[in-house]
Amino acid sequence: MHPAIQNRVRGCAVGAAIGDALGMPLEFGPPSPENALVREMQDGRMPAGSFTDDTEMALALAESLLFQKPLDPDDLIQRFVAWFRTHPPDIGIQTNRILSWLAAGHPFEEVLVRTQLEMPDSAGNGSLMRCWPVALAWLQGRSERIADTRLQSQITHPHPDCQAACVFTNLMIVDLIQGVPKQEAFQAALQSVELSDNFRQLIENAPRQQRKDLQNTGWVRHTLESAIWGLMNTTSFSEAVVQVANLGQDADTAASVTGALAGAAYGLNAIPAAWQEQLQGQWPPHSGDRLRTDDFIRIADALAGVE
Repeated sequence: MHPAIQNRVRGCAVGAAIGDALGMPLEFGPPSPENALVREMQDGRMPAGSFTDDTEMALALAESLLFQKPLDPDDLIQRFVAWFRTHPPDIGIQTNRILSWLAAGHPFEEVLVRTQLEMPDSAGNGSLMRCWPVALAWLQGRSERIADTRLQSQITHPHPDCQAACVFTNLMIVDLIQGVPKQEAFQAALQSVELSDNFRQLIENAPRQQRKDLQNTGWVRHTLESAIWGLMNTTSFSEAVVQVANLGQDADTAASVTGALAGAAYGLNAIPAAWQEQLQGQWPPHSGDRLRTDDFIRIADALAGVE
């Protein structure tokens, strides 16, 4: 693998976790004043630099992909349920509900039907926040990348918008890793992914959106809108994630998605060293095993098949 591509592969994985950690203390808060943006890791509900459930679910997905490709839904469900049983403090409402059904032993097919019946309009960002490992695992397999991206979403977020947002993001990530300029990668994803008319218009307009009009909620449309806005209106990794994290509301998730995209665009070397040094978390939860930047680099290399 070319060193520049490997650097961007690593940047995607580390960037997603860094964005998550930067947004963690700003979650559920109001937008930061434009003249007082938070630009450093800070303490929040966890110590400064800590990643959240967003990254934990991505790690479960990464481990499943390393166990078997194409993705085995039964294996991924088992890993998600094992994570769920650790009682994560910030699990999303929809993810919590579906994994509780799966943990109770209900078959996936039954849960999928029940989800579509009871929550037909639920389109949270819980599968978008974790989808980046599929992009790294299928750098060379476009059809497999799309299929596994959709599959990992279907387990907890089967809504068409959720699946489409994940596919859009992973197509962009791979193009960015390959060195495609941001605008070209954005347009290629727009042309490749089937989106409802309203969703397509929202994403097309995202780069031209005004900061004050971004809602940055847990709705998957708002998360992708914020991430595209942040990526397309900045020229560095740090500025992209800072701008999106400081939108508040679902700050950690939006900044994590932005970090995956910006890391793929700019590479590991563009991520501030201080942030890399502060990144931390336990995996599996409560295991005592600490994960830091070097571990995310190792995971990225393994997913991409780097020896």
